[in-house]
Amino acid sequence: MKFLLENMPQPNKRSGRFRKVFVRTPGGRTRLHYKKRKPSKAKCAECGALLKGVVRVRATKLKNIPKTKKRPERPHPELCSRCARERIKQEKIYSQNKKDDQK
Repeated sequence: MKFLLENMPQPNKRSGRFRKVFVRTPGGRTRLHYKKRKPSKAKCAECGALLKGVVRVRATKLKNIPKTKKRPERPHPELCSRCARERIKQEKIYSQNKKDDQK
């Protein structure tokens, strides 16, 4: 019965929520550890493209990463560069039109 208890996963580990990681112990045995999966990749809020420069780690590791490494340091970090460029152009046109209307 001892063999079954060592190799049977706990009920909460049987779902696909945890990923299996094979770990080599100092004694030379290979053991199975269960780790939480990585979060999904960050996507653009407008077009849904994958964002570059955004770290893909869990919140516990995210607190140890500097703020500059977590997201891009530019206006509209929630958008991809193409959508951000378009948004900045639209804002510029809007502000120019607003100035022309005030004159």
